[in-house]
Amino acid sequence: MTDEGQERGGPGKRAAAEQEKWKAKGVALRAFFYIAGTHVFAAFVMLLFYLGQHAQK
Repeated sequence: MTDEGQERGGPGKRAAAEQEKWKAKGVALRAFFYIAGTHVFAAFVMLLFYLGQHAQK
């Protein structure tokens, strides 16, 4: 005995589609933070090299 609404794309499929959209948003957000964090770290390292090059020796 199955629910006919779920067979034709009823509430069960809609909930699964919403969950997949939520997961995709989470992956995109996580990728953004990883990329942004990597750029911030690279900028910090470049700043250290710049300051080291211009230090009074």
